[in-house]
Amino acid sequence: MTHKSNTYKMKEETTNKIAIFRGQKVRRTIWKNEWWFSVIDVIEALSGSSIPKRYWSDLKRKLASEGYGEVYEKIVRLKLLSADGKMRETDCANTETMFRIVQSIPSPKAEPFKRWLARVGYERVQEIDDPELATKRSRAIYKAKGYSESWIEKRMRGIAIREDLTEEWSERGVDNEKGYAILTAEITKATFGMTPSEYKKHKSLNRENLRDHMNDIELILTMLGEATTTKFTRDRDSKGFPKLRKDSKDGGAVAGRTRKDIERQGKSVISKENYLSEPENKMRKIKR
Repeated sequence: MTHKSNTYKMKEETTNKIAIFRGQKVRRTIWKNEWWFSVIDVIEALSGSSIPKRYWSDLKRKLASEGYGEVYEKIVRLKLLSADGKMRETDCANTETMFRIVQSIPSPKAEPFKRWLARVGYERVQEIDDPELATKRSRAIYKAKGYSESWIEKRMRGIAIREDLTEEWSERGVDNEKGYAILTAEITKATFGMTPSEYKKHKSLNRENLRDHMNDIELILTMLGEATTTKFTRDRDSKGFPKLRKDSKDGGAVAGRTRKDIERQGKSVISKENYLSEPENKMRKIKR
């Protein structure tokens, strides 16, 4: 089989890290803004093979014979830190492709992972039939992470407001992720004086969801900017990207003026606090 993906050079901003899976180390790295995992490391953790490279070679042939050659086509070779301390090229897969590979490993060690994948898939089907289940699961996840009930309530309300806005954008001409990102950046910039990427840097975040690291006031102002943008869009019956962009700037400006009014009475609303896990995996609470 021809290996479609050639060796790729790592970008300067690419981050190499180690994940722990079933007690074994799995090398991973960020490439093209998503996690990629060492296939060999995952196979060694789940198959119990003493020669994971040979196991992977046999598995590739098995995937091809079963009609899943496209899985191998999605593998890329990236440089990861090897045991000798040098950066060496190794086969890597993103999360989706890695899940498919794991499903093809006939090993008792892989069975718990396969059952978990089956349960997740079943839950997603349930959520299609009853969308309220997705909300309940989200609440449960936030609660398990240590967020307060009052914070969770605001976060869930913010999600609903966000969905309302993106639905309007979709119906009025926005048809790609880049468009959503630009409009969102306009609201955030007008509200907080920073784009989402700048805000994440301010909070020392990388790939984490910015809103999951906002405090109460930050969440409320975010909701105000997006709810106002939705109102302006509907009131003006805006269609097309230029008009939607103006609505976003105007909606964010309303929230921005509110932020400045609050700050004139006290300290800055914009916080550097986040909700990242500490080394001991204990959650650090946002300072209210």
